[in-house]
Amino acid sequence: MYKIIIDSCGELFPKMREDGRYINVPLTLEVGGQQIVDDETFDQLDFIRRVKASPKGPKSACPAPGKYLEAIMRPVKQILSDTADRLNPLKKAETEEEHVYIVTLSAQLSGSYNSAVAAKRMYEEEHDDKKIYVFDSKSASIGQTLIGQKAAECEEAGMGFADVVNAVEKYISEQHTFFVLETLETLRKNGRMSAFKEKIVNTLRIKPVMGSTDDGNIQKLTQVRGMSKAIAKMADCMIEVTKNCGEKALAISHCNCLENALKLKAEVEKRAKFKDIFVVDTRGVSTMYANDGGLIMVV
Repeated sequence: MYKIIIDSCGELFPKMREDGRYINVPLTLEVGGQQIVDDETFDQLDFIRRVKASPKGPKSACPAPGKYLEAIMRPVKQILSDTADRLNPLKKAETEEEHVYIVTLSAQLSGSYNSAVAAKRMYEEEHDDKKIYVFDSKSASIGQTLIGQKAAECEEAGMGFADVVNAVEKYISEQHTFFVLETLETLRKNGRMSAFKEKIVNTLRIKPVMGSTDDGNIQKLTQVRGMSKAIAKMADCMIEVTKNCGEKALAISHCNCLENALKLKAEVEKRAKFKDIFVVDTRGVSTMYANDGGLIMVV
């Protein structure tokens, strides 16, 4: 029996939302003096409107350890696959001990990882019926989603807990995240960019193409003029560091810009064939980071 807990920066794919083994733990957003829980009630367009109207940038707060503890303790209905049963006949005998995998937003960007680790310790002080591991995604958004999917694939293949952890940690070390922003307004409001520099960037239509570092931080890869060129450059940057594309899944999340997300998908498909390509809309935390028109790609 296994369960995968992902904080709400990770967008669940439709099949994941239908599967009781996946649980989202919400962060809390604040904009214009109002707190917004990043759960199924999140209204993206209303949030974008509030961000534009607020003179101050939005903020987020990570889940308290108690929220992760609730998710760890929540019962889950296990659905054993025929494949898992064939590959590992002892799998059914192991289901009394639940395997719990928690995937959090990069520890470099949020306290969500530390909160999840605290919840794990709290549970283990009182119980010994679950094996729990917390993954620092070193990513965000659909990067977390792909990590959760990888853990599930390993479990369904009949792998033991330690082998799943090792395989997923290796997957994280090889994962790459890329993003481009349509607007830099939130950076200015949060004091990370001057109003003058924002005006120059917007006037010249400069689009920085950003990426993740090995430790889960953010770096600028390059910059171009115009979103169309930025989309093509994102695909170029991805291909430069990605091997064995046919064996991998690639995911794209977009903030209120499906047309550009599909353009990015088309650019990717010009360059390589992937096992799967997913396109999803951003949830609350990713919407806060990406802002209206932002694109995120992870492979």
